[in-house]
Amino acid sequence: MKINPVKRALKAGKPTFGTWLSMGDLYASRILARMNFAWLTLDIEHSAIDWSQAAMIFAAIADAGGVPLARVPKGNHDYIKRVLDAGAWGIVVPMVDTVEQAQIAIRAAKYPPIGNRSLGGGMHSMNFDATGPEYFKHANDEILVILQTESPTGVANAEAIYSLPGVDAIFVGPVDLRAQMRAPDGTEATDEEFEAMLQKVIAAGKKVGTPTGMHVMDPQTALKRAEQGMQFIAVGSDLRLMSTEATNTLKALGIEGSRGESARY
Repeated sequence: MKINPVKRALKAGKPTFGTWLSMGDLYASRILARMNFAWLTLDIEHSAIDWSQAAMIFAAIADAGGVPLARVPKGNHDYIKRVLDAGAWGIVVPMVDTVEQAQIAIRAAKYPPIGNRSLGGGMHSMNFDATGPEYFKHANDEILVILQTESPTGVANAEAIYSLPGVDAIFVGPVDLRAQMRAPDGTEATDEEFEAMLQKVIAAGKKVGTPTGMHVMDPQTALKRAEQGMQFIAVGSDLRLMSTEATNTLKALGIEGSRGESARY
């Protein structure tokens, strides 16, 4: 059975750099899977991706030697079971504000006696080049559980959440975190306030020994966050990589490159 190199790199204190798959396109995913990103996360939370699409993309990434992850719409048993049974090697769970929410997600990703994940299916074992029994025996050791901190409440509960057994890393969703930091009158948090909040996340992770990370838009920022101690770092997305390169090409041709804001993720 294959091992999950990302899980081992995080445990060893090494930074890992991946990207987001927002388009749900098999061709684009196959290309990126053959590059040296440590992992690729299929965004099922915010993209119109169905289950059969997801299963094909997870398989294409795994067959190419990559690590397929899935951001689920919600950290419950139903979503987590389905993406793992479809062949994902791990989950990214959004909007985890409390210990209870974190525990529900962790248990859903783990087979008994650690969790309550139901046994069944065959796509998961194929993606690990394993038999069914091998997968059921070793999956708890290989599946990644990444929880997202996306609100001041999540930051306030950081140490309690991050120290739970079964949490492999914490991932900040910067857009949602900043939105949740708005004052009652709608005033946005300043750059300094936002950075201070991020540093609380990093400090909590270091204190309890859990890797942290976040989504950034360029390699320079990714390297900066790695220097600060973050380890699970997403750089852009398939959509952003495509739109950015297209915009740069059009600018070089003297053509206005976009009729609207370029892809955020």
